[in-house]
Amino acid sequence: MVPARILAVAPLALVMLALSGCSALSLCTDTTAKRGKAAVRVQVEDTSGQRLGVTAEIVDWRLDSHPQVPSEGDKVHYHYRFDGADEMSGPGIDACAVDEERVALGCQTVYASEGRSERDGGLTGDDWLTVEHPEQVAGVLLIPNDQDYDRRSCAQDAKDGGGTHPPEPATVGDQL
Repeated sequence: MVPARILAVAPLALVMLALSGCSALSLCTDTTAKRGKAAVRVQVEDTSGQRLGVTAEIVDWRLDSHPQVPSEGDKVHYHYRFDGADEMSGPGIDACAVDEERVALGCQTVYASEGRSERDGGLTGDDWLTVEHPEQVAGVLLIPNDQDYDRRSCAQDAKDGGGTHPPEPATVGDQL
């Protein structure tokens, strides 16, 4: 028979452990946010799907040889714009060259903070995407999920980590 004194103290001890963050009962879980719908113009969203008040868009794109490495052939040269972003720590979203079926041919993360500040408050910039078959490129799309903030995983920090993480960055062959 377990002494009554131990039974009386056990729940209190468990509560103290839980509040200290050391509880064996606490469960750390990692989840991944659902990838948003890719488009030429998107409202950037956080991992819970809430809009951040930032709009991003592909202003234009073309196939061209990069001036520093013309021997590598055509690449996708695109111009982008962020409105409502902080130029010091704005969001980062994936930009992907796609074919007619919206299949990704090449992707990379574009950060608002890398843009140039415009008089109207927007941040603009340009970048290059390398794709295996540039002749198949039908457009450049943005994926609205902010890739810039990713909290620590449970494996990295069982006490304070976990939660919802951005979706994996888009890769070649992904249907957007």
